[in-house]
Amino acid sequence: HDYTLLDSDEDFADEAEVIFDFEVEDTPESVEAYQGLDLPVFLNTVKLTLSELNYLYGITGNMYGFNGLKTFVNRPQLEVTSLTPDDKSLEQIAESLNTEILQVDDRVGMVTPRVIFMIINEAYYTVQEGTASKEDIDQGMKLGTNYPYGPFEWSEKIGISDVYETLEALYEDTKEERYKICPLLKKAYLSNQS
Repeated sequence: HDYTLLDSDEDFADEAEVIFDFEVEDTPESVEAYQGLDLPVFLNTVKLTLSELNYLYGITGNMYGFNGLKTFVNRPQLEVTSLTPDDKSLEQIAESLNTEILQVDDRVGMVTPRVIFMIINEAYYTVQEGTASKEDIDQGMKLGTNYPYGPFEWSEKIGISDVYETLEALYEDTKEERYKICPLLKKAYLSNQS
C-alpha cells in the first residue's frame, strides 16, 4: 500500500482509496469534510463513539470507527466499529486492505484499550499501595502474561494522556468503579500536561 499523510486542510478526495483520521477525537467537526464521499473513512473513535458523532454531525456514507491508538494499529487485526451491526461491507474493505477486521460494538474504549487500560490503572494502584515497583510490575506482567510490554511501558508507548482520557471517558460512560482513575495515574497525567 502507498500512504499519504495529509493535514486536515489538504485536498484528499481525488486520490484517496480509504481515509484513516487519527485526530477526529480532537476535532470531531472534521467528520463534516467526509460527508458524501464514496470511499471508506475510518475515524479513531476510542474516547467517543460513532453514535455520538452521528448524533452531533449526522454521519453519512462509509464511516467507521477504529482503534487508532499507538501500539494498537500495527497489528494483524484492526478493531472497527460500525453503525450497522454485522456490516458486510467491512469484509470487502478488509480484503482490499489485506487486514483482518474485527468488528466490535460501538462503545467507548472498544475492547483492547478497555482491557489494557484497566490493567494499567490497576498497576498504578499497586504502586500507590507500595506493593511493588513499576519495574517489578512490568517484568511480572511480561513474564506472567506474555504481553509485549508491561503496564507502565505500555502506558508510556501509548501516551499517558490517551490512557487517562480514555479511562475518564469510560468512567463517564459507564459509571463503573473499575474505570475509576487511580490518584497516582491522575497525578502522572496532570504532571504531563504542564
